[in-house]
Amino acid sequence: MTRTSLAVLSILGLVLEGRSWNFETDPPGTIARGFVGVEGRWEVVETPAGRVLAQQASNPDKTFNVALVDGAEAQDVDLSVRVKPVAGVEDQGGGLVWRARDGRNYYIARYNPLEANFRVYKVVDGVRTLFQDAAVPQRAGWRTVRVVMVGDHAECFLDDTKWLDVHDGTFPGPGRVGVWSKADARSHFDDLRLDPPAPRSGR
Repeated sequence: MTRTSLAVLSILGLVLEGRSWNFETDPPGTIARGFVGVEGRWEVVETPAGRVLAQQASNPDKTFNVALVDGAEAQDVDLSVRVKPVAGVEDQGGGLVWRARDGRNYYIARYNPLEANFRVYKVVDGVRTLFQDAAVPQRAGWRTVRVVMVGDHAECFLDDTKWLDVHDGTFPGPGRVGVWSKADARSHFDDLRLDPPAPRSGR
């Protein structure tokens, strides 16, 4: 494939090969390289298990804490991240952002241990609209949130189990990916991974 062809595919938001982000080489006390903190206080912190990206702010209830990855625009995605709830009174947990036009327009799938649920939304001009909600088992420690979206069809997984399955065309084109928490949810994130989705049966 020529360099021009690769550039065209990149502009179209097609994921050609897997990309991953962990934070072992990022200096603690600042946001990870390649990430932009749109809202919240995002910084790499040292833990007994290694370095992670942490959301450290205790914001008001209606605040969406968002960190986006620069240079990682994609349309059809197989996207995953590990999330560890650390603290929060109003909210806990967090999740994934994808097809983000900016910090106020994107899709979000998130896990909340306080509510024991897993949800997928769209956010348009900063306003959330719920698509689907699932009650999920609670357990302490790290959880893995994963989203596979092809066209207008999104499937959302928590710890390898699919809980949510929705269709929506609000954001049909490519956008940035990132991580998310709400209000005072102080959470750790690690092993963010973006892959091309596998071909689906019947396609």
